[in-house]
Amino acid sequence: MNTENISEKKEEQSEAKQLKEKLFIKKKNGAAKLDKKETERADEFCEEYKKFLDLAKTEREAVAYTVESAKKAGFTEYDRTKAYAAGDRVYVNNRNKAIMLAVIGKNGTKNGVRLGIAHIDSPRIDLKPNPLYESNSLAMFKTHYYGGIKKYQWPTVPLALHGVVALKNGTVVDVNIGEDENDPCFVITDLLPHLANEQMNQTMVKAFNGEHLNVLVGSRPFNDDEESENVKLNVMNILFEKYGIVESDFLSADLAMVPAFKARDLGFDRSMIGSYGHDDRVCAYPALMAILDTDVPEKTVITVLTDREEIGSDGNTGMKSTFMADFIADLAQADGMELRHVMAQSTCLSADVNAAFDPTYASAFEANNACFINNGAVITKYTGSGGKYSTSDASAEYMAEIRQILDDADVLWQTGELGKVDGGGGGTIAKFVANLNADVVDLGVPVLSMHAPFEVVSKIDVYETYRALLEFYNAVK
Repeated sequence: MNTENISEKKEEQSEAKQLKEKLFIKKKNGAAKLDKKETERADEFCEEYKKFLDLAKTEREAVAYTVESAKKAGFTEYDRTKAYAAGDRVYVNNRNKAIMLAVIGKNGTKNGVRLGIAHIDSPRIDLKPNPLYESNSLAMFKTHYYGGIKKYQWPTVPLALHGVVALKNGTVVDVNIGEDENDPCFVITDLLPHLANEQMNQTMVKAFNGEHLNVLVGSRPFNDDEESENVKLNVMNILFEKYGIVESDFLSADLAMVPAFKARDLGFDRSMIGSYGHDDRVCAYPALMAILDTDVPEKTVITVLTDREEIGSDGNTGMKSTFMADFIADLAQADGMELRHVMAQSTCLSADVNAAFDPTYASAFEANNACFINNGAVITKYTGSGGKYSTSDASAEYMAEIRQILDDADVLWQTGELGKVDGGGGGTIAKFVANLNADVVDLGVPVLSMHAPFEVVSKIDVYETYRALLEFYNAVK
C-alpha cells in the first residue's frame, strides 16, 4: 500500500470516528469520568447514608429519622386549614409508616407538581401474631416472611428484633434488641452438612420452607420447677421486665427480624457499601436529601416515602392508598385547582432500584440493556415481566425531558432493563402513579444481590441519584 492510500485510509477512519461520535450512544466510562472532587463528594454523602441504613432498618424507623431531619430543615406538620406561600416546607406523617414532604413552589400546583417517590420497606422476617413457643427445651419465634426473599439466605444470619408493641391502654412500646454490641442477637438455625443429604438433594424452594424459618430466642429455663414451658416462661419474663408486655400483647404488635450487622464499606478501594435494606432506602435517602436541599422551586415538589411496596403496595400506607392523592388534592384546592387537572400536568421520578449486571451470573442479563455498578443513576423505562406485563411504560416525550434535565446538569446516568426478557421480572410503584394520569419513569441505584440480607451498591451511584432528584426538583420547565 502506497503513502497516498494510507493517507486516504486514515481519513476514512477519522470520518467514521466523527460519525460515531455524532450518531452512537456515548458510552460513559462511569467512575473514571468523574473528577476527584466529585468522587470525594460521593464518599462524603454516603457516610451519612450509612448512618441512615443503621438507624432505619424498618419503615417506622425511616419515618422517625425523616421527621427529625425535616424539622431540623424547617419543615412543619401540614395543616390543611392554613395558607402556604412559596418556599414553605411541610410534611405529612401517615401512621408512622409512610411520609410525604413538600416544598411549595412559586406556581404552587397550577402547572402540576414534581414527585419523587421511594419506598422504605424491605424484605424481612415478620413475627406471627402468636409467635413464642417452646420445643424440646428451646424457645422459638414463629415467623411469616415479608416480601420476595430467597429463604436459604436467612438461616445462620445474626438477627435483631425491631418494631413496636401497642398495649391496650394506648401505650406504644418501641422494641430494638440486637443492634447494640452488648445486646443479644437471634438466629434461624440450619442443618449441618453431615446430616443434610436429603435436604441438599432437594430444590432450593423445597429445601427451605417458610414454616421452617423459626427464630431461636432462648434455651435457659426460668427455674427447676416441674412446670412445662419453663424456657418460654423465662423469655416472656425477660420481655415483661424490660418492656412490660405479656404474651397476649403480641397480638397488637408490629415486630420483625432484620439482619443485625451494620452498613460497611466494601472493597479494597471502599467504593461500595454492603448493607441490609438498600432496596429501597438507597433511593429513599437521596429523595429525602434532595427535598431538604430544595429552596424555592418553580412547581411544588413532593418527596413521598411509602410503605408496603415489597408486598404489592396494598394497605393504607402503600401507594394504592389515596394518601398521596388526598394531600395533593388539598394543595390543589388551596390554589383553586382540581386534583385531576394537577395530576395531568404532574411529573414523577419513581425512585427505585434496578438489578446491576453481575458477571458471575451474566446469563441472567442482556448486557446491551443492563445497568452497571459505578455508571451512575439508572433510568428504567419500564419494569414488569414477559410482554411488559404489569408495568407502566414512560413515553418517548417524557424520557426526552428527563434526559435533557440530567444531561444539562452533567449527572452521570445510564439506562437498564430488569434482566432478560422472560427471565423473571418485577415491578415498582410507577404504575400506580401513572394511573393517576401523571408522567412517570423509574430512576434509582443499581444493586448487586438485591433482596439478600446483605446487598451491595456503589457510592457514586447513590450520590448521582441524589443529584438527579435534586436537578429534577429544581427544573424550570
